[in-house]
Amino acid sequence: MYKRINYIAAILVLVCGLSAQAQVTTSSPYSRYGIGNIKGSLLPQLRGMGGISTAVNKVTGFNYINMQNPASYSGVTLTTIDIGMSAGLTNLSRNNLSETSFNSTFSHLAFAVPVNRRSALSFGILPYSDLGYSYRNTVKIDTMTVDQLYEGEGGLSKAYVGYGYRIGDHLRIGANAEYIFGNLQTTRATEYTEIGSINAKLQNKNSVGGLNYSYGVQYDFNVGKRTIVTLGYSGSNSSKLNSSQTFFATQYTRDVNGNESTALDTLNSVDRGKSNLTLPLSHNFGISIQQNDRWLIGADFRMSKWSATSINNVNSGLQDSWGASLGGQWTPDYTSYNSYLKRVDYRLGVNYDKTYIQINNQDIKQMGASLGFGFPLPTANGGTAFYKINFTTEVGQRGTLDNNLVKEKFINFHLGFTLNDTWFRKYRVD
Repeated sequence: MYKRINYIAAILVLVCGLSAQAQVTTSSPYSRYGIGNIKGSLLPQLRGMGGISTAVNKVTGFNYINMQNPASYSGVTLTTIDIGMSAGLTNLSRNNLSETSFNSTFSHLAFAVPVNRRSALSFGILPYSDLGYSYRNTVKIDTMTVDQLYEGEGGLSKAYVGYGYRIGDHLRIGANAEYIFGNLQTTRATEYTEIGSINAKLQNKNSVGGLNYSYGVQYDFNVGKRTIVTLGYSGSNSSKLNSSQTFFATQYTRDVNGNESTALDTLNSVDRGKSNLTLPLSHNFGISIQQNDRWLIGADFRMSKWSATSINNVNSGLQDSWGASLGGQWTPDYTSYNSYLKRVDYRLGVNYDKTYIQINNQDIKQMGASLGFGFPLPTANGGTAFYKINFTTEVGQRGTLDNNLVKEKFINFHLGFTLNDTWFRKYRVD
């Protein structure tokens, strides 16, 4: 019992610490479009396999929380807790200019509890999208030099509760109810280079909150004595979230050190009242082949109808997106007593996406590769509790230097701690 309390206390301390530093989470000019960079509902162990998830249930007997396909919850047989953080290095280049930034943030907190032998419940919170950019464009107006500044910050989070149920021996179904909430704030400013000049700033803040629903199904069949093939589908409906938009127009100056003064005047302040933000209809298809307690390989294909997305009843000008992932996991011998390295999970994957962004008739594409590990920790609680640290590194790029655009190269790190235990189990007393 004391060990459990210690682990719970450590988790709560970690959540509070990570949440306190989760203010700036991305530095990408491409997050300016739509609702920012879409994060995806993937824990480190799935990101290590290139992001495959639609047909993934359980690997080597260890319980995963795969909220990307809630049908997988029915395979959870032990109380499972997963908590983690992520960090990333981003390099932006355009022509001969280059800039590198580092950001870190809390990434997820998820729970799963078996209800009976055929079903389980899961709930948690994780990021949905990130908005973060800051850049300037310098132009000449007559004899004056003018800086045009563009900034954005914020993002959306997702709190969910889901249920998965197994029908017979091969069919699993599930669904999530998700509350998506957060703030998206963008700023445009015009500044004159002369000291003491009066500058103008336009600020738009959009507060979002509302329900979304996702669902999934998985079906597996045996191929030989130990090999299983799983087919999966998951999707989310096109939901309308509540949105409240506030607009400010202010004037300000900068001192000789470049520090911005308090606003001299608020030229305009408009509360545009309640409106909505429309999320896209999404589909995910997957297949995996797995040899029990040894290895798994799989592939995913996904598509989302972002062209129908609107913010405050105005079409966002996005395009439909699609992507694919390929990856797998190999565990040499998870029961080995002689070699720790044989009990480690080794993961590898690749992914490719045509994002919802198109600039100057140029599709913005993203591609990457991932390498991950699952490090088992010593068992506790009489051998009924199992712990694992999952670490994944992603390397990739987005965008292009063509048409005077920005190429974004990134290295992302994902760290998660997973607990499997027999909490809430009822025991018979003779």
